[in-house]
Amino acid sequence: MTRTTSHKWPLPAQFRRGTYGWKSALPIQRLKEAVTEILQVVHTEPMIAADGAVSLLEKRSPALEQVDSSSGAIGAAVNRAIDTLVPVIAGVDVPAAVRARWLERLFDARQDDRMPYIDRLGDCWGDLCATPAIGSAWADRLLPITARVMDAEGLGEHFAGTTACLNC
Repeated sequence: MTRTTSHKWPLPAQFRRGTYGWKSALPIQRLKEAVTEILQVVHTEPMIAADGAVSLLEKRSPALEQVDSSSGAIGAAVNRAIDTLVPVIAGVDVPAAVRARWLERLFDARQDDRMPYIDRLGDCWGDLCATPAIGSAWADRLLPITARVMDAEGLGEHFAGTTACLNC
């Protein structure tokens, strides 16, 4: 599947690092708008929509770092967005190289996530891999570190890829 047209996403301007202050209403609104736009594009150009979903997920957390999350509203909005966008990414049939780039981008974003907004992606990693072969490759890649962290001697260590490994 190749890109036939390009789509201008509003993501770069709306989801730059530190874009939002501490109030959660505007970032929640922008997040809903971005998800809605992706869902509109998915019917006509699923690969472009999936790429937009990956971009949103990788840029969202840095943009929301300063937002007050004490009420849980921003976390709930992010989790709803993840629940909506994972099937968009997982459901599109793309070449393995494209899926590999998407997974690398998402994994890097998860590793760099200062606030654990996209930590839930690990629970969906098997779905994001889309095929047993890709999932197996990721499990093989993540297993040595996961095993060390989960070992009795690894108490107190954290690895953001543990849930991804176990989900593969």
